[in-house]
Amino acid sequence: MIRYGIVGCGHIAKKHVEAIRAAEGAELVAVCDKDPERLAPFAVDGVAGYGDLGEMVKQADVDVINICTPSGLHPALAIQAAEAGKHVVVEKPMALTLKDADLMIRACKENGVFLSVVHPNRFRPAMEELRKRVETEAFGTLSHANATVRWNRNQEYYDQAPWRGTKAMDGGVLMNQAIHNLDLMLWMMGEVEEVSSYHATRVRDIETEDTSVSILRFKNGALGVIEAAVTLYPRNLEESLSLFGEKGTAIVGGPTANWIQAWKFADLTDSQAEETIHRIHEEPYGKPGHQRLIEDMTEAVAQGRPPVVSGMDGYRALALVIACQQSAERGRPVRMEELERNPGVKA
Repeated sequence: MIRYGIVGCGHIAKKHVEAIRAAEGAELVAVCDKDPERLAPFAVDGVAGYGDLGEMVKQADVDVINICTPSGLHPALAIQAAEAGKHVVVEKPMALTLKDADLMIRACKENGVFLSVVHPNRFRPAMEELRKRVETEAFGTLSHANATVRWNRNQEYYDQAPWRGTKAMDGGVLMNQAIHNLDLMLWMMGEVEEVSSYHATRVRDIETEDTSVSILRFKNGALGVIEAAVTLYPRNLEESLSLFGEKGTAIVGGPTANWIQAWKFADLTDSQAEETIHRIHEEPYGKPGHQRLIEDMTEAVAQGRPPVVSGMDGYRALALVIACQQSAERGRPVRMEELERNPGVKA
């Protein structure tokens, strides 16, 4: 059994508990939170509870540490876990700066442990099907892509915890909500060369942006558009990823990007396309993404091979968010090569 410990007993930790308990070969043995009231409901059924990560890694027999704290706390905890010889699963975004993400990657590499960033949307059945179409070059030359997140996060959402909506701990709509969709876009389209962005705080009383629009140029020459907002009334409206090429059109969308809304390819008949759409619509969610990610990390540790969603995958998504933020702040396009990094890391 691969033994897991969770740091941070907030809302997202519940998904990690469920994922670990459902994953074959995985076992939850310890949880950690400095707040005894948050810790108590998780430290049950033989799971040891700790108020400090240092105490947990010394006393608990743990192989993997899952970091579920506010985003700004991820780097220090990941480095501490790695230096204790523990593999790391960290919630998105992995960090709020590239320098911190670099330090996390280095710490894991130097201590011989794996780092996986939680981008579970890659495991959605529709996204896996879309990835196959990209890998087999069914689109031909890709012309452009569109990533859209039109969600509602009302003021009560931000007021429920002091870190939400802050620059130091949250990072804004691109960093905290849309980064999953940006990861998917990068997974499908490849590396970005340049971005041009506008950000605004139109509705919510927060430090960060609640609305963002960006235009991208990919290294392969394709173009892209990102639209992200948490201002939709009265509830989530849409999360979608659209890809367009000389031989294919695909849109995966819905309130969450789980359903195929367009599926046209030169190498597929209408009946073949409809069969795929029907199959995905019969089971749009599949096995929970967090569970798939934990199962992958469990196998990675047991087999000694890297996890499917790596630290560098998380790094690339973070770099795209930061490029968009810097473009909006500077009022001009930003090339990815301009981003400030620690030496030795290239996204």
